[in-house]
Order: sequence, then C-alpha cells, then structure tokens
Amino acid sequence: MKYLYTAKETFVKGDEGWEGYIKFSKLNHLTELVSIDNLLSSSIVEPVYENKKDWDFIFIINQGITDFYLSLDYVMRRLETKDKFNLLTLGINPTEDCKNIGIDGYEFEGYDLLDQDYDISALTNCGGFDESFTSSDINEKGLVDDFTRAYEIRKSLLENNPNEHHADTNVIAKWRHKTIGR
Repeated sequence: MKYLYTAKETFVKGDEGWEGYIKFSKLNHLTELVSIDNLLSSSIVEPVYENKKDWDFIFIINQGITDFYLSLDYVMRRLETKDKFNLLTLGINPTEDCKNIGIDGYEFEGYDLLDQDYDISALTNCGGFDESFTSSDINEKGLVDDFTRAYEIRKSLLENNPNEHHADTNVIAKWRHKTIGR
C-alpha cells in the first residue's frame, strides 16, 4: 500500500463550532473529529506552489490537487506552526484490514470515506446517508472501525445515491501520530 501524509487542525468537543457541528451531523457520540475533510479540518501544510520542487511532493489525482503529500519529511518541513494538530498517515483504498498494520509512532484510528476529489467525507459532512449507514457505524472520532463495514458502506452509498457526487467515495485508512502534534 502506498502511504500519503498530511497535517490537519484538530476539532474536538468544546472547540468553537463543535455544538453546531454536532447538531448538524447528529453524531452526538463524537468526542473529536480526526478528519481530513477540507471543510471540517483545515490543512496546516503550506506548500509553495510557485516552487517546481514542491510539485514533486503533492498528491494529485485526476488533475486535482489534494491536501495529501508523498513524503512525511516534506510535510514536516512545510508545517505551519501549531501547538496541537493531527499528523496523519493515510492509505487509499486499502486491500487488507489496516488495524494490525503498525506504523512506528502512529496509532490506527479507522477508515474515512472521502469523495473522488478527496475533499468531503460522506461519513461526517453530508448530513447523513441513512439508507447506507447509521451513527452506530461511526466511532467517537468520526471514522469506521471495521474494514469490511467501510467497504459495505462505500458500496451502499453509491448504489443508493448514484447521482450524488459525495456518495462515490474512496476508503481512506488513517493513522495518527502518537506524540507529534499531541
């Protein structure tokens, strides 16, 4: 599996906007959101788009720029100064259960389902797809714990919502660094 990297702002219970988000999402059991959704968690990596070398590290898919990078060293060099953030390693559409894949210094958090633009989470930022999953499928960090269930939800989303852009998703395995940014 090819790994990608990013650093995102935290969004936890008690933060400004948290109560409004919980009311919108109806995910009352969340304690934090370990998110890569661009609307819910801003990137704190500052690439220099004018620098040709930076383009060697930016993950581009279907001519779209993402907030994911090919090198952890690059992410660490481009981090905006923050006291608390989520340093993440990501696996796109994994073919095996990732919960037992150990990445030194990281803890596996679960699976997200991002649209084809790698921008919006179908799990936590679409107002819910009740016919495809319920809040009980989502852990306290806004992710799916079970590999098989993540792919079942992915399939159901597209079958039940064939004309909805955010229902055509990628399964994203997510590990968070245990100490950096914590």
